[in-house]
Formats: sequence, structure tokens, C-alpha cells
Amino acid sequence: MSMQRLIGILMLAATFLGAGEIRIAVAANVSYAMEPLIKAYHAQYPDTKVNIILGSSGKLTAQIQRGAPFDLFLSANMKYPEALYKQGDAVTEPAVYAQGSLALFSVKVQDFSKGLALLKETKIKRIAIANPRTAPYGVAALEALKNAKLYEAVKGKLVYGESISQTVSYAVTATDIGVIAKSSLFSPQMSRYEKGRYWVDVDPKLYSPIDQGMVLLRHSASQSEAHTFYDFILGTTAKKILQKFGYLVP
Repeated sequence: MSMQRLIGILMLAATFLGAGEIRIAVAANVSYAMEPLIKAYHAQYPDTKVNIILGSSGKLTAQIQRGAPFDLFLSANMKYPEALYKQGDAVTEPAVYAQGSLALFSVKVQDFSKGLALLKETKIKRIAIANPRTAPYGVAALEALKNAKLYEAVKGKLVYGESISQTVSYAVTATDIGVIAKSSLFSPQMSRYEKGRYWVDVDPKLYSPIDQGMVLLRHSASQSEAHTFYDFILGTTAKKILQKFGYLVP
């Protein structure tokens, strides 16, 4: 093989290696943090294109099980990544990259000193929560209502969103109040709502910790590039960003 041809082959290989592309399935509640996360990732890996596919954890899992060509999955809980790993659809055991929490939110000023008991008041006619069948934050919201002995009193008021982003949309436009992911309140559109006047933390003792899990996927066509993003999310830079968006980090 001539030296010129060898150089040409090496240059072509370098082009492919330097222009990787990864597809990341991301639970909707993490969407608000993805832009700064990707920006920080690109500071380290400028040649890797990152495509984000948003959805509820349950629906994204179903797509992965049907062979969707995703490289990495950032779930809103551990249940779905653990199932994918046991079924052989993930090549890494689930790693906790963040822990989510709940907030009680309204676009109108409320007396949030009452906590979840506010939901029983007659002026509160519709309450947005995520669907427990498809969204882990819905499971947590339902658990909080039951542990607060409020579920029976308010179940007729509940309006279910298929993802946490849809639940936030309902809370803003279609209901009187919502039990949403605290991280949602750190988006540019929601940041104007002041804590204590428009929202308050839901007592974390009322629901199980929302460990959010991440796995590398078997159908990945870009294992090496995906692994760089996986390692980045577990690193110090990403943890600082996630904390700014209302998450606890391990």
C-alpha cells in the first residue's frame, strides 16, 4: 500500500472518529437541564453531535424494547433502567445520576403554608399530576397524596399528564394547581414564579426518593461516544449543573 493511500485512509478514519453522533432518550423532567449539560459536554467533546429524544420514561422504555436505535437512556426513576438491564437491552447496570423531588405549584398566589392540605379547599377544582402508569413523578405524587391521607378527598379533581412536561403545561394552563417535578421550576419559562408565593416543596417524607437512573443501551451504534456522555453525566461538572436545576446528586 502506498504511503499516500495510507494517509488518505487514516484521514478518512479520523473524520469518522471525530464526527460521532449519539442519540439520548431523556425523561421529560430532565429536559430543562439538557441544554446547559450538552453545552458543557461540547466544551470537552466538540465534534460529537448530541440528539435528544424526550418522552415519559415508560414510553421511552417501550421504544427501546422494540429496538429504537438510542445510545443512552436517562430515566426519571430506576425501575425502567433496571428492567432494561435485566432483559439485556442495556449493557451497563443502572447508575443513579440525580435524585428528583416534588413541588406544589400554581400560577396564582396561594397560601402554601397549608402544604398539600391546600388541595382539599373548594377553590381548588382541578389538580395536575403526572400519570403514575407512565411517569415516575406521578407515582411519587400519588404516594404523597395517599401518605398525607388526601387521596380519597381529592381523587375526583386529578388531571393526569402523560409526562411531567405535560403535567407542568396543565398546571400552567388548565388546572388550579399541580404536583410537579421541582426541576421544572428552574426552566427559563418558570423561573419567574417565586418560591413561597407560587410554589413550595412537597414534604419529602411523604414519598420515596426519586432516584433517576442511566444506562448505556445494547442497540447503540456509537458505544464509544455514548460512553463519554455517560461518564460526563456522572462527573463533577454535570452534577453542579443538575444541582442548579433543583436536583440532588449522589
